[in-house]
Amino acid sequence: MKAPATLSLLLAFFSLNNTFAQKPVDKKAFFKDTAVVNATLSMNFKKIQAEKDKVGAKFPAMFSAKVNDTLNISDPVSLEVRGHFRRGYCYLPPLKMIFKTHPGTAFYSLKSLKLVSSCTNTERDDQNLLKEYMCYKIYNLLTDKSFRVRLLNMQYVDSNGKRKPITRHAFLIEDIKQVAKRNDCEDWSDKKVGNLGVDRRQMTMVYIFEYMISNTDWSVPANHNIRLIHSTTDSTSKPFAVPYDFDFSGLVNTNYSAPDERLGIESVRVRVYRGFPRTMAELNDALDVFKKQKDNMYASINHFSLFTPATKKEMINYLDEFYQTINSPTRIREIFIDNARTK
Repeated sequence: MKAPATLSLLLAFFSLNNTFAQKPVDKKAFFKDTAVVNATLSMNFKKIQAEKDKVGAKFPAMFSAKVNDTLNISDPVSLEVRGHFRRGYCYLPPLKMIFKTHPGTAFYSLKSLKLVSSCTNTERDDQNLLKEYMCYKIYNLLTDKSFRVRLLNMQYVDSNGKRKPITRHAFLIEDIKQVAKRNDCEDWSDKKVGNLGVDRRQMTMVYIFEYMISNTDWSVPANHNIRLIHSTTDSTSKPFAVPYDFDFSGLVNTNYSAPDERLGIESVRVRVYRGFPRTMAELNDALDVFKKQKDNMYASINHFSLFTPATKKEMINYLDEFYQTINSPTRIREIFIDNARTK
């Protein structure tokens, strides 16, 4: 028996709509786009919070997003608990969004991505989240060997309906394999090298950037907040270091960040150079990049509409201190050579 004409038309409509909805997202274009994505993450809050101490624990969820003016997507995802400090401190543990367990969905091409959320449901933490996002954007200006990020205006919905929805900003971090591919490299994150086992010129950029934002929460030998990529065209070269996780930096200045007591400082706002010595020529070569990008950095902050005026002023003033330092040859030698690490 043939279906009525109206039903046939409806079936055809839903089939066409489904085909459109399942068009895969271009992961390269996704991270090049700077528009804020309006998204909703529906999950079982109670279950996630009860098991947030279990790294690797997975939970089903539904992720809906308006990627652009024409593409609205709603896909099933898996959430995986990750991270360290924030698992025990924040209202949500750090999560990884896993899309690759659902083949055929629009976001399947993104595989799995780290989701960075604000720590608590306050305006201050929302600004801190945006400041960390801006750290990534600033580093993108300095080098292509960096993680790209995509900002979300995220509504968190309790799938059990027992909590009121929370809307806060969050961002997704590009996968290291995509970072590597963009730079004609391969992911070397499963390997370990010493402090001197990475590309010297690129590591100089990392040293100075981490000093600029006042971040000491990283280590090359321990693979702590550093990922490695290696050239696919030069097997004799050393790997490149790619930094991430900047919430403990002085530029972000979260209320939970604290420096390692071995550094002898009381606040993350106090800059400490954690790099190894470089020649003045090497330093000037790297510092020229920072100087050339200064106006672009400041414009990125001042034109970012989600920052409050107070946040903009605080960030610019803090970066001003860095630029005053690198405009003095005496201070450059004192900080980056005389007081550099030796072991």
